[in-house]
Amino acid sequence: MSVTSSIIQTAKETLQNEAQALLEQIDLLSDGFEQAVKAILATSGKVVVSGMGKSGIIGKKIAATLASTGTPSFFLHPAEAFHGDLGMVDPQDLVLLLSNSGETDEVLKILPFFKENGNVILAMSARTDSTLAQNAHHHIWVKIHEEACPLKLAPTTSTTVMLAMGDAMAVALMREKGFMEENYARFHPGGSLGRKLLAKVGHKMRTENLPLIQPDSTLIEIIQVISEGRLGLALVNEGNRTTGIITDGDLRRLLEREGPAAWNLKASQFMTPNPKTITATLSLHEAEEELRKKKITSLIVVDAKGDTAGIIQIYDLH
Repeated sequence: MSVTSSIIQTAKETLQNEAQALLEQIDLLSDGFEQAVKAILATSGKVVVSGMGKSGIIGKKIAATLASTGTPSFFLHPAEAFHGDLGMVDPQDLVLLLSNSGETDEVLKILPFFKENGNVILAMSARTDSTLAQNAHHHIWVKIHEEACPLKLAPTTSTTVMLAMGDAMAVALMREKGFMEENYARFHPGGSLGRKLLAKVGHKMRTENLPLIQPDSTLIEIIQVISEGRLGLALVNEGNRTTGIITDGDLRRLLEREGPAAWNLKASQFMTPNPKTITATLSLHEAEEELRKKKITSLIVVDAKGDTAGIIQIYDLH
């Protein structure tokens, strides 16, 4: 029990240390952060992120987040850059250099190239008087009292704060650019959101063996069509257009309400007229929003003339 308590206590202290550092970072936000974001917005090139060791790992995540949220970016390893990879950097690119101390040798070695190349340089470090901060156009201050590590040496709290500042930068850029769900989906076509926003209703709608009935169809005919169609509904069609819809629920309510008299009724006498429609060119995301807003499970897909083209159901969207 004592061992477990000790482990839990250590975890709590670590989380408290890092959480407190993040809260304190709020008050450290300054013009440097704002100017850095504005510089990224103004650049015509990519954002090149570089850092060594643990800062480099955080840099990879920051570059990936920027790239996926509308800011072209890539990570450049400083040691590899010093041995030829600097050729990847164009003069119009902006450079974000990460170093907690601001004195990381591998990062400082490539700093002169960026200055000679005409790159705008952003620095993220804990010291405003560091070599890196003093040679950057804009400095983002990330300061902590101590690392969560019991030796106060291993990058723990400092990397957490650095990561959070990268997220804050990415989110600020998204807001300033008006980055929307549709934009996000373009960079994430493999995700569920990407599929819903990029895929069209026409890609998923059912067009084969639609459960069509006539206005004068009898109850027994309607039940048969609904059973065979396996969609839980029947479309009342006049010509090529759907003028009404009858669902399983409609049949149950009809029988409860009318009893044996229901067997004498025709489709047109108890159908739901003017069912909701959608076009095949709309996104699956828009279809889902419409279904949820109307609190229904099916939409009739119509073509440009208003003729019935298919059916899309909420079950088709997943």
